Amino acid sequence: MLRGSYAFVDLETTGCNPVHDRITEVAIVSVCDGQITERWQRLVDPGVPIPESIQALTGINNQMVRGQPGIESLAEDIRERLEGVTFVAHNARFDHGFLRNALKRAGLAFRGPVLCTVKLSRRLHPEEPRHNLDALIARHKLGCGARHRAMGDAEATCEFVLKMASALGETVLAEHIAALTRLSSLPARIGADVLDAIPDTPGVYLFFDERDAPLYVGKSINLRTRVLSHFSADHSSSREMQIAQQTARIEWHETAGELGALLRESQLVKDLVPVYNRRLRRHAALSSIRWEGNHESAPEIVSGPEVAEGGLHHLYGLFRSKSAAKKALLELADEHRLCPRLLGLEKGTGACFRSQVGKCAGACAGHELPLKHAARLADALGRLKLVSWPWDGPVAIREAAPSGYPEDVHVVDRWCYLGTFRNESELLQQDVFARGAAFDMDTYKLLVSHLMRNRRARVVPLAEMRGLLPTGAGARRPGARLAQATAAVARRAGVPDSGADIEGVLP
Repeated sequence: MLRGSYAFVDLETTGCNPVHDRITEVAIVSVCDGQITERWQRLVDPGVPIPESIQALTGINNQMVRGQPGIESLAEDIRERLEGVTFVAHNARFDHGFLRNALKRAGLAFRGPVLCTVKLSRRLHPEEPRHNLDALIARHKLGCGARHRAMGDAEATCEFVLKMASALGETVLAEHIAALTRLSSLPARIGADVLDAIPDTPGVYLFFDERDAPLYVGKSINLRTRVLSHFSADHSSSREMQIAQQTARIEWHETAGELGALLRESQLVKDLVPVYNRRLRRHAALSSIRWEGNHESAPEIVSGPEVAEGGLHHLYGLFRSKSAAKKALLELADEHRLCPRLLGLEKGTGACFRSQVGKCAGACAGHELPLKHAARLADALGRLKLVSWPWDGPVAIREAAPSGYPEDVHVVDRWCYLGTFRNESELLQQDVFARGAAFDMDTYKLLVSHLMRNRRARVVPLAEMRGLLPTGAGARRPGARLAQATAAVARRAGVPDSGADIEGVLP
């Protein structure tokens, strides 16, 4: 027996984005105390063409949905079937997100526990490698009248849960369901209507205490899911519990994609210095190792404004302090038998102490040519080489949501983030240099990583966008210079050419 009331839900849609895509079919199988009480299914006119790939997958075409009711006219019927019951779906985040947004557009909301059968299957059968619906149908011999149609998939999901109730017993399954559907424990000063308003989109969110002092800034590709995770009834740490207890106000800002959320989060943490953010705070003593690349000069540790002066052509690594940079240089000396005296880490003449104990190859004592020592130093520093700014001036990086709207325009100059604008018109009306952003380690890391992962990123020189250059005068993508620079760093370091590996930053 499966005690309680449940709604087993499945949707077919025009795509995967719950904000921008639309529903084409909905099915709800209602169950009360283990008995199916209703099967309800409707085709839905999405108001937009159904992509051919989706038509091929589901069998639902534009002709089938033409003349069918829109989701808004079905919203009240759907809400009545979901109110006061446990919402169950396979990959529930998908179906719940679509329905929540559809009902929100119709001015309605529904609340209640949500059970994801993907998570339930993983919890009950952790030894199994696959938990998609096809795998469950095959493994548990479930019936499915029509795969990738709403009612067929909803009935298969329902049968899976009923079979688990029969196999495990009511009490055991109820414990598993309770653990997976535990509702968020909202802060006393935050109403449920506030959480209902948070969108399922990328962006940043801010928690404030009762004095409106910033507590925490975070980012996510799904704002609502991430914010709710902070208020879980079983907090994973005392820090999470403290945040939940102190939060009196929530603010959020939507972005077109992940890059905008990352940039905005880093900026807000440095500007507001929230109590519970430490990782992204500004480090005034940012340091690096500067070396001209010849045997006549020794590496030197530079800090503060010196780090970004004249670009990053001769810089190796970014460190949070001078002592961290010095430690890294000493570790390279030990690993590669480099001379600390030629590295500027030790004063004196003649053979250094390390050469006497075999830890230095002897360039200080004439046992190794200075050119050879410099070549070995270049190889040792290769992994830390920073990527120089590959454009002639500031650029605008366009980032669009999967549906193409909205689109953000991020302005960057020499790896410094100058701001984000919603369109070119807004950008042209602003003084993007008024902020005077300084070079920042976190911004550098995420920009290099993003551009190397997204080789087709849309990058336009700011002067060209403002009409100061003829169209096409500058690079529109990260281009050859960025690719060549980062590939060279990767080759010297002996690592794959990817953003995560060429950041050149030691913790």
